[in-house]
Amino acid sequence: MHPGSDATHHDPAQPAPLTPAATPAASFDGLGLPAEVLRVLAERGVREPFPIQAAALPDALAGRDVLGRGRTGSGKTLAFGLPLLARTAGRRAEPKQPLALVLVPTRELAQQVAEALAPYADALRLRIATVVGGMSIGRQAAALRDGAEVVVATPGRLHDLVERKACALGRVRITVLDEADQMCDMGFLPQVTGVLDQVRPGGQRMLFSATLDRDVEHLVGHYLRDPVVHSADASAAPVATMEHHVLVVHGPDRYAVITEIAARDGRVLLFLDTKHAVDQLTKHLRANGVHAASLHSGKSQPQRTRTLAQFKDGRITALVATGVAARGLHVDDLDLVVNVDPPTDAKDYLHRAGRTARAGRAGSVVTLVLPGGRRETSRLTAEAGVEATVTKVRSGEAELSRITGAKAPSGIPLDGKPADAPRAKNTNVPFRGLGTGKGASRGSGGKPSRKAGEARMMAEARKAARVRRGG
Repeated sequence: MHPGSDATHHDPAQPAPLTPAATPAASFDGLGLPAEVLRVLAERGVREPFPIQAAALPDALAGRDVLGRGRTGSGKTLAFGLPLLARTAGRRAEPKQPLALVLVPTRELAQQVAEALAPYADALRLRIATVVGGMSIGRQAAALRDGAEVVVATPGRLHDLVERKACALGRVRITVLDEADQMCDMGFLPQVTGVLDQVRPGGQRMLFSATLDRDVEHLVGHYLRDPVVHSADASAAPVATMEHHVLVVHGPDRYAVITEIAARDGRVLLFLDTKHAVDQLTKHLRANGVHAASLHSGKSQPQRTRTLAQFKDGRITALVATGVAARGLHVDDLDLVVNVDPPTDAKDYLHRAGRTARAGRAGSVVTLVLPGGRRETSRLTAEAGVEATVTKVRSGEAELSRITGAKAPSGIPLDGKPADAPRAKNTNVPFRGLGTGKGASRGSGGKPSRKAGEARMMAEARKAARVRRGG
């Protein structure tokens, strides 16, 4: 522990004091990591630390409170995970009384963090319990009762277990808040502060966030002591390996454009605003031969876990998701993100964009708009600090393929039913951002008509696909 460990809070009116950081590590060797951890790193081919790891590890291993700024994909899981495990090694948790806690905003991120840390925890003989909603609370309570040194949790489910007296936080010595800004955005601030009020006074706290807005500043000011700040990159700076495109689509052609992008070789993540829109687009894509699946909060956790596994191993190539469901989503080598419905603001844009171009790899972000939506989208990308290339595209054209890898779908239904036009009551739901929603312009000529218009567009899309297939 560092000096002053008896103090639990700062004066909220005063900013948390910042002190010089330790010298960044050039390699994992020489940091004082346990030999078991170094062995697993070598076995997994992890040789050189990412910038956030090189910067944060020395201070975190020394027991300092850490404020880390960096996007998802910057390598922060090991930046906080290895010190947490190393400083917990050799201790044994009593039933229901974990020693270390990682708090994250979503179920998917909790599972990803637990999976990433599991090999190192196993090597150190530490037990990890994952505590999330959508899964059996009885099994999670049993895992805590059996004893778990490390708990990776979402705020709501952890709160429920504490209320049931299935988990006590008074012996937690190390607490990590991962993606703190997302937890605050999702309304979890009361649960997060409730947790921090219960963990061991004077323990180590590490907070990682892409942005430092008011709620996150509240957490830093109240709960971090003498924190050292490490930034992998500026919170609003564009990623050098990421390309940004705005594709202007003619209204009647939008179904075909989206379908061709989804039919590309390689995986693609498509964002829409609502659960119903996600399900409708997924149904349409599968009816056209695209291996698509949906991800949203209406799915059970086992369904969501299975879908993500299939997307990661390539059995599903087009993942259609709501923005909330994909918070914290990590998929290696995902090189294309498509905003079918434009994001609500610059912060949301950067969050969605962060699903690609991770850990120095290349990636592209594509936002689809009708002609009347160009000005609003230009304002959005400017606020996000990115320069997007604006291109008018049509289905079947080389320029669309060059930017996105789009190609004609097979047209062979995956579920035994051919693609049909949506019913009248669902006229604009599947692709609201390209219809009457945020990306549309009233009177721009891009707004689709009702039942007849939808049927005509679907027919045009099917006809175009048949022509390109030589049918």
